[in-house]
Amino acid sequence: MFSPMQREFLDNANKRWNIKYGATRSGKTYLDYYVIPKRIRNVIDKPGLVAILGNTKGTLQRNIIEPLQNIWGHGLVSDISSDNTAYLFGQKCYCLGADNAKHVNKIRGPSFKYCYGDEVATWNQEVFEMLKSRLDKSYSKFDGTCNPEGPNHWFKKFLESNADIYQQKYTLYDNPFLDQKVLHELEIEYSGTVFFDRYILGDWKAAQGTIYMLFADKTEQFLIDYIKEKLMLVTIGIDYGAGKSKIKFVVTGITYNFQNVYILDEKDLTGVYDPEQIYEEFIKFYQKVFDKYDMCQYAFADYGALGNVITLGLIRRCQKERLPIQIVDCKKGLINDRIFLTSKLMAQKRLWILRKNQIIIKALQDALWNDKKPDERLDDGTTDIDSLDAFEYSINSFYEHLINARR
Repeated sequence: MFSPMQREFLDNANKRWNIKYGATRSGKTYLDYYVIPKRIRNVIDKPGLVAILGNTKGTLQRNIIEPLQNIWGHGLVSDISSDNTAYLFGQKCYCLGADNAKHVNKIRGPSFKYCYGDEVATWNQEVFEMLKSRLDKSYSKFDGTCNPEGPNHWFKKFLESNADIYQQKYTLYDNPFLDQKVLHELEIEYSGTVFFDRYILGDWKAAQGTIYMLFADKTEQFLIDYIKEKLMLVTIGIDYGAGKSKIKFVVTGITYNFQNVYILDEKDLTGVYDPEQIYEEFIKFYQKVFDKYDMCQYAFADYGALGNVITLGLIRRCQKERLPIQIVDCKKGLINDRIFLTSKLMAQKRLWILRKNQIIIKALQDALWNDKKPDERLDDGTTDIDSLDAFEYSINSFYEHLINARR
């Protein structure tokens, strides 16, 4: 069973470039679990390589390989091996992350008879430019999907070019198989954010103004005086403020099954330069948190030339004090992915802040998009980016769990 949009693609998508963009959960990628085997088998005996490119190798395994295996079986679809290849429908395929320019070197030289692209708008543009020169057979084809970004994104400009392109725009309402309850929940998740225009309506929409509009307009709805739930994890996010002596600690509690997130405490060390003083302040802060919640398993620290040195010293000091906490480098990821996670938690009423934490409250209220640089958070010293970073570091290692907790 295919939707009218999917059927239209099956009937008409025979250009060199065949692109589906638009809403999440609209059926764009699901269709490709049937398109990919068809394309590969059509060129099985012809010269050229087959490639599947995605944001990272991990997202390829999760978004493409595993769903293909669920439909067609492991006999026809293997896992991605250590040499970044997999066997799909009798054909060796190169499976590469396209998020970094260094991956361009992996596709230099050979011609591609077929390439599938997942999350194309997240790719490094240089990888895409190299790919264009390698689809050089008369029968070469590319199938790709993406969610829209800003209106000046390089991939949108490609879609508006005179290249040999078949393209479709999907809205969330183009999926007749989507449960109406799920549809309604998705509408709520993205309401009041730029992600509604992109991930529900499928538009290439600019990110402008206040980032967390829902929070800024209805702050009181997110504030609490005490926690009613039992916590599974308590973590500390540490941001060193890029050497500007704006060190921030933000404590986050996560409930069982990653259902809810609580911002529990915060510490601002503005003006502190001496590493030994930083260690003393952290230990006092940690002990305060541990005494309050009877746990504090992790500290996720900023990294970089300065951060690495301070963190190493902090680890040694905590070991000397025999404190039961793991201090590790934070998982930064893309800033816009971190913004998306926070927006989703807010929209789903899963993010709560203890009222006393006025620094992070103001930071979330004041967060702005940069009107001079599309899709970039403003970071010119006029808003408290350091507190936002510290909070995001405290939860970003659990990104996938938090995103998928209610699916």
